[in-house]
Amino acid sequence: MSSTANGSTSKRKQPPSETSDRPSKRRPSQGADTMRLQPYENGISASKHETLNGDSAMEEDEGSEIVYDGAAAADTAEWQATIEKVVRNVVSIHFCQTCAFDTDSAIASEATGFVVDAEKGYILTNRHVVGAGPFWGYCIFDNHEECDVHPVYRDPVHDFGILRFDPKAIKYMPLAALTLRPDLAKVGVEIRVVGNDAGEKLSILSGVISRLDRNAPEYGEGYSDFNTNYIQAAAAASGGSSGSPVVNIDGFAVALQAGGRADGAATDYFLPLDRPLRALNRIREGKEVERGTIQTQWVIKAFDECRRLGLTPEWESKVRAAFPKETGMLVAEVVLPDGPGHKHLEEGDVLVRVNGKLLTKFAELDDILDRGVGGKVKLLVQRGGENVQVELNVGDLHAITPDRFVSVAGAAFHNLSYQQARLYAVSLKDPGVYCCEASGSFRFEGSESGWLVQTIDHKPTPDLDTFVEVMKGIPDRSRVVVTYKNIRDMHTVATTIILVDRHWHKHIRLAVRNDVTGVWDFTDLAEPLPPVAPVARRANFIQMTSTKHPAAVDIVRSFVRVGANIPIKLDGYPRARKVGFGLVIDAEKGLVVVSRAIVPYDMCDISITIADSIIIDGKVVFMHPLQNYTIIQYDPSLVQAPVKSAKLASRPIKQGEDTIFFGFNQNYRPVVAKTAVTDITTVTIPTSASSPRYRAVNLDAITVDTSLSSQCGSGVLVSEDGTVEALWLSYLGERSVHSGKDIEYHLGLATPALLPIIDEVKSGGKPDLRILNLEMQTIQMSQARIMGVSEKWIERVEKQDPERHQLFMIRKVDAGNVGGLAESDIILTINDELVTRVNDLDVMYNHDVLNVRVVRKNQEIEMEVPTVPTSELETDRVVVFCGAVLHRPHHAVRQQISKVHSDIYVSARMRGSPVYMYGLAPTNFILAVNAVPTPDLASFIRETAKIPDNTYFRLKVMTFDNIPWVATMKKNEHYFPTVEFVKDAGVREGWRRVTYEGGEVKRGEGELMPEGADAELENVEG
Repeated sequence: MSSTANGSTSKRKQPPSETSDRPSKRRPSQGADTMRLQPYENGISASKHETLNGDSAMEEDEGSEIVYDGAAAADTAEWQATIEKVVRNVVSIHFCQTCAFDTDSAIASEATGFVVDAEKGYILTNRHVVGAGPFWGYCIFDNHEECDVHPVYRDPVHDFGILRFDPKAIKYMPLAALTLRPDLAKVGVEIRVVGNDAGEKLSILSGVISRLDRNAPEYGEGYSDFNTNYIQAAAAASGGSSGSPVVNIDGFAVALQAGGRADGAATDYFLPLDRPLRALNRIREGKEVERGTIQTQWVIKAFDECRRLGLTPEWESKVRAAFPKETGMLVAEVVLPDGPGHKHLEEGDVLVRVNGKLLTKFAELDDILDRGVGGKVKLLVQRGGENVQVELNVGDLHAITPDRFVSVAGAAFHNLSYQQARLYAVSLKDPGVYCCEASGSFRFEGSESGWLVQTIDHKPTPDLDTFVEVMKGIPDRSRVVVTYKNIRDMHTVATTIILVDRHWHKHIRLAVRNDVTGVWDFTDLAEPLPPVAPVARRANFIQMTSTKHPAAVDIVRSFVRVGANIPIKLDGYPRARKVGFGLVIDAEKGLVVVSRAIVPYDMCDISITIADSIIIDGKVVFMHPLQNYTIIQYDPSLVQAPVKSAKLASRPIKQGEDTIFFGFNQNYRPVVAKTAVTDITTVTIPTSASSPRYRAVNLDAITVDTSLSSQCGSGVLVSEDGTVEALWLSYLGERSVHSGKDIEYHLGLATPALLPIIDEVKSGGKPDLRILNLEMQTIQMSQARIMGVSEKWIERVEKQDPERHQLFMIRKVDAGNVGGLAESDIILTINDELVTRVNDLDVMYNHDVLNVRVVRKNQEIEMEVPTVPTSELETDRVVVFCGAVLHRPHHAVRQQISKVHSDIYVSARMRGSPVYMYGLAPTNFILAVNAVPTPDLASFIRETAKIPDNTYFRLKVMTFDNIPWVATMKKNEHYFPTVEFVKDAGVREGWRRVTYEGGEVKRGEGELMPEGADAELENVEG
């Protein structure tokens, strides 16, 4: 940060291309054995080491014959004929997983599938494409015809799912289907993996099946297949698309591509088609796809390892004789606590017989369990050389796979899944309710996922139904105790206190999967209980008796802790929660001044903690447009504590003066040190190129000679007698290019600059400041002389301000300024007063027009310059549409851009939304809807209301860097309804909420956004 920080912006989101602008799904991995394994999607491996298949694959031009390139060029005519037949059945799937659920996060991505029933419209793809939660998508056929798809089945364990489309929607291409032939997958068979990337580029991977008995690859955390063997092939090229068919030379599908190595090895892993074929046949017949389980994970281990685990020679001989081609047996890897196998099976047991039959294959075990749901199964295992026979209950695998979730207070919850429990060997018996979207009131510290809520308000929450009943009984704005564990560390119970939000997120909403319609049905379960009336409470501040400056440290009675919970990210602000300290400037009225980096705008819940004891609500009274502070207010009648109004100095502190630094460190503890002012200089906080957000400009910043200043984001500089000479504030700066984190600066602001505003607020006024819409930097006399400032003015500066021989040059004028001040102008006077310090600009706050003398291109010019009312700079209307947060370009945008293209600015977007899928990005401007100009939000709402749900429309868009493009997008009101927020002082939250349905106003309330989606809201690209 410096006084001459470069504010130029880097490139923003460009119009979406076929590859790099599409978000690809990423799945975490851990451990040396799992780092190299990743599922494939979008023609790109999840590892950064993989490349696009299209780099070495055939390409197809519309209406032309297929031309082979690279390795595929050597294919025979027979293979070429097979591929030409197969590609007509392969589809590109564009999809959104609209919210976090189970192991999946909200995402928009692309994958591959293939038609397996042309008459009924069934498509086979991967389970990690269909996902466990809400899915919304469409597919593109080889001739570029498009139709919607919806899930009819996703396997609870294995990596396959089935989508359905309407065959009548495909009008210009005869439909055909690939036949599933799992029996034809044999070692040595030559295969091709046919993937379709974005409906335009086909990638053909050639290979030879080398193994049929590989254990399912582990991708680390998140979804992984298990209890099945995988097929391995030495492919000629790495990469591929999830859900691609693996075909033989006769054009039969023999396997389903699922993953591969990400370390450069040319190895792919395919799912056998035994279980997908069974599921498909059951669905064709209109029957349920039963899936049985004994909650035990098995793995294939070679005979030598089985011998070490206790397999006797007698049993090995029998197995080898019965299965001469087998090289191993199934061994228990994870036996879930409290499951059917608990206390009967143990890890390391070698499976010999099931229901009296020798068994070594996953498919046969699956078949027995699937046919035995609700019954019993007899297992004979070898344990340390001894025969152990057990009889186990066969459970329903679907019953321990969540198909519903509840959203409340901005977060989402469901019962723990077998998938997660198996990964961490956690019992499914009353583990606590799983928080799949830890946001809103339940934004726990630490990891973003994996939380199991144990109790709320001292009431156990072992499962979803109990959790809902507990939450129904908690009034809005209650502060309750929550205990929780993380599934990665079940030994530790964490405790926190949350503020229950039933006003921004009003409803407890139940979502239930519907495999007939393919969408999740929503039901509101309960209206919120009204808040409990607050009561006055007593408290005392701590005493710092060991200090040498008792009057100075008594300022602790003027500090309160301030927490802001942000329900929706506006104005480029990157956080959903921020905590700091504020200074009480009027204890009788409950007025507090706090950094605007802590309370950025008034759409938030403010909690004020007094004396580390009393917690009460606060509200925003005033936000300064330039100087980085907000004034908030609490009800002093609720506080029975010796809160003291801080005494603010009216004389500016000077460089070199001694002072006392009093601040709060990262542990919220007060710290104090004697120090001196090292510098007072005019600075401007650097711009955030990727996401314009509020920043302080034209500021005289104070620095001090103590290391505490860098450790404390809140505090004061105070004199020996307790007079506050400066505020010590956090300033939100730019996003670091290297770390991706937001930089904060800690600087002092002299109190005399606050006094006029504070006095007006204390008297009950609401300051509506007027400002010059410009950003300045200082120049020294040597620079001024070269730029045309006369000797007369230089002498006047030196005489009138002997401490600072400087003038101000305009570095940037806000967008929309016409005919007034311009970049590179040097300001000499305002209303005939010489300007050498920032506080000389204070005259602008209460003047509509200023008389300004400047030097421009070696000429002195005098002009009248209008000021801008700051009420026009704050966001007062917000529209959430298709997952985009839209509002007028806020002040930071106008500071960084040369032209405001429209009053519809994309401030943020939700992951897994239509906006994310179709490439509309933060910092874009929307100019028109379906060729109808929409210069403001009112016209935008009018035009988008005309668009039928689930249909396409066009948006004319302009990027931040003046690059026009057109986005086509499909509307989705079911998962992403249109919601509008209008600032209204007449409601408690200060914002009135309006929802729409069919172009008409539906009601004056509604959800803030799709429940749980706010955690996935992003301000910056990617």
